[in-house]
Amino acid sequence: MTTVYERRAAPAVAPPAPRSPAGAVLAVLWAGAAAVVGLWWADTGTVVGAAGWLTGAGRIAGLLCGYLCAVLVGLMARVPLLERRIGSDRVARWHAMAGRYTVCLLVAHIVLILLGYAAQDRASVWHETVTVVLDYPDMLKAAFGTLILFAVGVTSARAARRRLSYEFWYYVHLLTYAAVFLAFFHQLTLGEDFSGHTAATAAWYVLYLGVAALVLWFRVLAPVRLNRRHRLRVESVHREAPGVFSVVVRGRRLDELGARAGQFFRWRFLGQGLGWTSTPYSLSAPPRPDLMRITVKALGGHSAAVALLRPGTRVWAEGPYGSLTGDRRTVSRSLLIGAGVGVTPLRALFETLPGDVAFLYRARTVEDLALGGELEAIARRRGTAVRYALNGPDGRRPDLSAAALRAAFPDIAERDVYICGPEGFARELYEALRTAGVPDRRIHHESFEL
Repeated sequence: MTTVYERRAAPAVAPPAPRSPAGAVLAVLWAGAAAVVGLWWADTGTVVGAAGWLTGAGRIAGLLCGYLCAVLVGLMARVPLLERRIGSDRVARWHAMAGRYTVCLLVAHIVLILLGYAAQDRASVWHETVTVVLDYPDMLKAAFGTLILFAVGVTSARAARRRLSYEFWYYVHLLTYAAVFLAFFHQLTLGEDFSGHTAATAAWYVLYLGVAALVLWFRVLAPVRLNRRHRLRVESVHREAPGVFSVVVRGRRLDELGARAGQFFRWRFLGQGLGWTSTPYSLSAPPRPDLMRITVKALGGHSAAVALLRPGTRVWAEGPYGSLTGDRRTVSRSLLIGAGVGVTPLRALFETLPGDVAFLYRARTVEDLALGGELEAIARRRGTAVRYALNGPDGRRPDLSAAALRAAFPDIAERDVYICGPEGFARELYEALRTAGVPDRRIHHESFEL
C-alpha cells in the first residue's frame, strides 16, 4: 500500500548550487590547533632532562586534547551551517575522527605527565598517579571525566556499535558533555600555560562558553521553539512493504521550517515507549504546509515500534538537517540510486528535482519495493521509467558494476548521481561510479550509519 500524498510538478529551474563552506570550517579548526601549539611554544622555556621533555610533551598533548574536546562538542551542536551546508554525514566523520584524536591525545597526556612527574619526584608511577588524582585541585573531577571519555570512545568504536543498541550508544554518547565539564577546570587550575596568562585564560573561556552557547541554542532552545510553534502529531500510519511503514505527521505552518526534499529530521515519538530516543528519519515526500511524511523500516526495537503509533501521538522533532538536496546539482541531468529504505529521501527528490532525472531502485524482491507505486506515478508524469535491480530467482545479486551501470545509463558520466542506502552498498556503488567515469564532485551521498 502507498500513502496518498499531493503530487507536485518538478520546477523548471533549480537555484544555483551554493559553495560548500567545508574548506573554510576546516581551515578555522586547524588555525585553532595552530594557536594552541603557539601558546605552548611561547610559554615553554629551556627543557632540561628526561622529566622536562616528558612533562613538556604531556602539556602539549593536554592542550590539544582540551581544544579537541571543545571541537567535539561544537560538532555535536547541530549548527545549521554544518548540518545543512556541509552535510550531517561529513560532520559525523569529522566528529568521529576528532574523537579518535582526542582519546589518543588524552592517553598521551596522562602517560607522559605521570612519567614526567614520577621522574621529577623520583617516585613510582603508581604513587604519582594516586597523589595527582587525590591531592591536586580539580583532578578528582577530571579523573571521572576521563573515565567517561574512555567509555564514550569504546562504545563509539565500530565493532562495539554493531553489538550495542542505538538507544544505549546514544545516551552514553551524551555523557560527553558531562566529561568535558568535569575535565575543564583542572586545565585552568593546573595548566602552566594559563597560570598568570589572562589573555590565554580568557580565550579558553570564550572557546568553551561559545561552544556551550551553540549547544544550548541549537540543541535545546531551537527545538523547544520549533515544537511549541508547530505542534506536531501523528496523523496516520500506513504499511508500505513487509516491515516498512510510513508515518504522516501533521503540524501548523510547516512551510516555515524551510525543509527540503532529501532532508531529514530527528524524531522523538511521545508514545509506545519511544520518547526516550531521538532517531533520524528522512522525509519520504516533499513537505507540505500542514503535513510531513517519513518512511521507516523495522531494523530494531525503535523502528519496529513506529508501526504501532496511534493517530494523535505527539511528536518532538529537530531539524531539518542534511544536504542531500537539489542544491548539490552541478548539471541538468541526475541519476538517483536507492537501496532498501534508503529510497525514502530519493523518492522526495524524484518528485522535485528539475531536468532529466533517472531512477535505479535496488531491492531483494518485488515485495520489498517500498513506495514503488508512487515512484511509478512520478516516472509517468516525468516521462521516464524506474529501473529495478532485484535479486534473481536463485538469490543472486544483480550486477551493479561500472560496465553494467554504463550499459543501463550511457550518459552516466555526465549526470549528478545521488546515492542512499546501507553503508556497504553505498561504498561499493561509489567505487563502481568512479570507475564508470563519474567525477567525485557529482556523487552525492549522506549516511546515518557513522
